[in-house]
Amino acid sequence: MDKQIIDNFIKNAIAEDQGDGDHTSLSTIPASAQGQAKLIIKEPGIIAGVELAEQIFAHIDPLLKLEIFISDGSEVKYGDIALTVSGSVHAILLAERLVLNCMQRMSGIATKTNSIVRSLAPYKTKLLDTRKTTPGLRYLEKWAVRIGGGVNHRIGLYDMILIKDNHVDYAEGITNAIKASNQYLRDKHKTLQIEIEVRNLAELDEVLQYGNVDRIMLDNFNYEDLKEAVRHIAGKYITEASGGITEENVTKYAKCGVDYISIGAITHSVKSLDMSLKAF
Repeated sequence: MDKQIIDNFIKNAIAEDQGDGDHTSLSTIPASAQGQAKLIIKEPGIIAGVELAEQIFAHIDPLLKLEIFISDGSEVKYGDIALTVSGSVHAILLAERLVLNCMQRMSGIATKTNSIVRSLAPYKTKLLDTRKTTPGLRYLEKWAVRIGGGVNHRIGLYDMILIKDNHVDYAEGITNAIKASNQYLRDKHKTLQIEIEVRNLAELDEVLQYGNVDRIMLDNFNYEDLKEAVRHIAGKYITEASGGITEENVTKYAKCGVDYISIGAITHSVKSLDMSLKAF
């Protein structure tokens, strides 16, 4: 966990919600009131965000006391109690929605990720996430992917060179794009990996002839073409399949022997896991 990123996220999220004060709590509950609440799981899945919840409660009020019963990455079922919190009622209520929003979203991602990872278990293929994330929540969403057993791709535009179709078209060709990327890294004294996306076997052949990349993304290949592409690459480069791959057909593509499969839906189209924080 990157504490600086998390601290900034929590600070901004609280400011967005609190504004100039939680006037409902301020008007109905004495400032000195003490209480306790439990976080209840309301459907089965993989829990994620418990560690984040600890940070949120501690940020809002270091005197809040937590008892954690279920850790990140654990299977949960309806009725499970993930944690309890006790202390200032005002602090608990201020933290409530932020904790739930984060944990529900993260747990939904972890649950979907874990389901796909389990289906890939018989194969060498690993599940990757993408940059198809919610602005401002990318770190949390990619954290949830890891909790679910997936693998993070690049975090942003800064930690890998990924030459996609638009880059190729604007650079006027695959060879031009690869050559320019390698020159850029030399000029800037950087050691980033280079991945290039190819759209068909002809583009793949051009990459294989020129080389100078670390990974090849095979985008929107059908099963037969993907199988042939992996055979052509034959261990020379890391392979990634992307586009049109779903939970329902992922094992079919894994049978081709590709190293990674990236699925944007694990972060952009998941259902949050239902849970609630209730006073007791």
